[in-house]
Amino acid sequence: MIDLNTAEISAITGGRPTSTAPGDQTILGVATDSRECAPGWLFVAKPGESSDGHHFIDTALAAGAVLALAERETTDANGLVHPAIIVKDAVIAMGRIAAHVVSVLKERNSMRVIGITGSAGKTTTKDLLATILATDGETVAPVGSYNGEVGVPLTVFRATESTKYLVVEMGATGIGHIEYLGAMVRPEIGVVLCVGSAHAGEFGSPENTARAKGELVEALDASGVAILNQDDGIVAAMAARSAAPVLGFGVDYSQHGGTAPGISASSVFVNAQGHPEFDLSFPGGEMHHVRAGLIGHHHVSNLLAAAAAAFAAGIAPSVIAQALIDLGPGSRWRMERTERTDGVTIINDAYNANPQSMRAALRALAELGLPNADGVARRTWAVLGEMLELGSESIFEHDLLGRAAVRLNIKKLLVVGRGAKPAYNSAVLEGSWGDEAYYVENDVQAEAMLREHLEPGDIVLFKSSNGAGLRFLGDRIASQNSGSNAAKEESTQ
Repeated sequence: MIDLNTAEISAITGGRPTSTAPGDQTILGVATDSRECAPGWLFVAKPGESSDGHHFIDTALAAGAVLALAERETTDANGLVHPAIIVKDAVIAMGRIAAHVVSVLKERNSMRVIGITGSAGKTTTKDLLATILATDGETVAPVGSYNGEVGVPLTVFRATESTKYLVVEMGATGIGHIEYLGAMVRPEIGVVLCVGSAHAGEFGSPENTARAKGELVEALDASGVAILNQDDGIVAAMAARSAAPVLGFGVDYSQHGGTAPGISASSVFVNAQGHPEFDLSFPGGEMHHVRAGLIGHHHVSNLLAAAAAAFAAGIAPSVIAQALIDLGPGSRWRMERTERTDGVTIINDAYNANPQSMRAALRALAELGLPNADGVARRTWAVLGEMLELGSESIFEHDLLGRAAVRLNIKKLLVVGRGAKPAYNSAVLEGSWGDEAYYVENDVQAEAMLREHLEPGDIVLFKSSNGAGLRFLGDRIASQNSGSNAAKEESTQ
């Protein structure tokens, strides 16, 4: 966090200090959760869906906060007005502070900002890119999936005078959201991964999703670089919406016929451990072999995107390739692999889900279950929960999911929750029945079934949207008979 005092924050936000606000107090950090406040911090008392931050100002001050950013005056138990800056909208004011911080750091130390968006893969790509950039200088990237109007400013506030790269993950649930974030951080490099059916219930159509994601490339000026997935035609077409030159990425990119320079993967295969390997080619012809630590073929696109963004930032191809070798994920519940001591493998990918990522995870599971060099195959379990935010497409997409599980020859399908039940119904219609496909109402019933039926050698995938909560079921199953030395590999979809 750069040094800002109460008077400066008041000027940046256009807010009114309360009579108790210290005018020359330097703010050392910012939090929106009173439990995360530390001495010298600013507490943003934002209203929430289920709670109001104004009710926690006392708790924040007790933890060491010296100032609140609030939408109304509040008092302590003795009737004393809390030290605060009063603004019309605390979240917008927070964004104004973040925009100021970015401007200052760009001017003082030429900090570069890289924005990443897409319907899937943002967190994985963000983690990969941050690891590569860290080889060249201090890099700040979001914790977990901080990617909205609150998460992006919280990421910005972690930047300091010595930060060379700021990686920003940009999510959206509507038109104009990424435009707002882009205006806040003004990225020099913008990465668009894919446009799928995630959030179809919120955006209304894939066209609207594309319109929203493309706001990132529109935020770039002519001196920037738009990193666009050439394997996704909708994303590739976004080149027309940006003033910035395009650096493409894709599998066998040279076969796309595009004239823009690009990053390409060729000779792609998935090894016996489920990790993708490929030859990584850069503009100019330099090539390096990469063996990633992620699980599943679908991560090749994320690896290419990270490589392209790092290349655009000036990192040498050899450094990029070396950083990617055996590199796993940096965030939880993304193809997170646990080897239990009884021989059961757990793959917990239940942080997020949409039709594309569901099918990709099922393909990865099917590949892991294939016979090894000794001809031994492993029994595969897909424990699937609901994909949220699909709107009117929900039944149709869950129906396709169940059929995909059968066609991929997943040995056991366990569908959890009424919202996902069409996946079970379609699996039965596709020819999976008896002890091959199961349906349960909740995670408690699912846990009991898995405890009873799992056997040594089984591979179990947990996959659902965050709100369905299967990631916690996956954690519980992973901890059974796992021992303290369980090997873990994490991978983000």
